[in-house]
Amino acid sequence: MVAIIGANASAVPIDEAKAFLRIAGSDEDALLAAMIRSATGLCEAFTGLALIERDVEEMLPARPVWTRLGQSPVRSIAQVFGLPASGEAGALAPEDYAVDIDAAGDGWARILRGEGFGRVRVHYRAGQAPDWNGIAEPLRHGILRMAAHLYTHRDPEDGAGPPAAVTALWLPYRRLRLR
Repeated sequence: MVAIIGANASAVPIDEAKAFLRIAGSDEDALLAAMIRSATGLCEAFTGLALIERDVEEMLPARPVWTRLGQSPVRSIAQVFGLPASGEAGALAPEDYAVDIDAAGDGWARILRGEGFGRVRVHYRAGQAPDWNGIAEPLRHGILRMAAHLYTHRDPEDGAGPPAAVTALWLPYRRLRLR
């Protein structure tokens, strides 16, 4: 289970989306912001990348094998907590676990000594950029186009699928994982 700690920042500022859609007023800012958040989530799901850096908390089985963390690219791995079947979680000593971040940005954790723990909770930071300005332009433009599509095609029965340009913009960044 992966839990994002704190609010996800938007990958595209609302003013940029309003300019793209030629919207002058602010009557539908909340709706447009929701469309941007949805488009950002779709981009992250499609590419397998966390776009804007954020803190992540993930539960893993306490096993002595390397286990890949769910979000990438991983920037840092802060701490590992052991979770006993009963009682409170406790921080593991650094000699009780090993962590690594590989060249592709995937984070890995391995529990070396975890007697009494069925699971562990790993705290780490993941994301492509610290803010929206650092995200690759094709990803941002795809999010902008997808948000515009969601905004203009609010009726699900109009049959309009997402624009092919969105896939073309996101595809070079897609990371597929074999489990």
